[in-house]
Amino acid sequence: MQNKVNLGNLNSGDRAKINELDSETLPAKFYELGFVPGALIEVKYKAPFNGPICINIIANNTLIALRKSEATRITAEKI
Repeated sequence: MQNKVNLGNLNSGDRAKINELDSETLPAKFYELGFVPGALIEVKYKAPFNGPICINIIANNTLIALRKSEATRITAEKI
């Protein structure tokens, strides 16, 4: 059973595997930062009131803060 969600809907501590990025609205820097299909991520922290989301890209242990509007354009499969 696949549990597809966008990163903005994940909670702190959730892990997921990235499926796709909306390449028409997100800049190429997201691919360069490690947001590529198949990458495993973990949500470390979510700021209140639709604030930024802190994401850990597990492969290289990188912490990245995303705007909520950017996180909703990345689709992942919750694991």
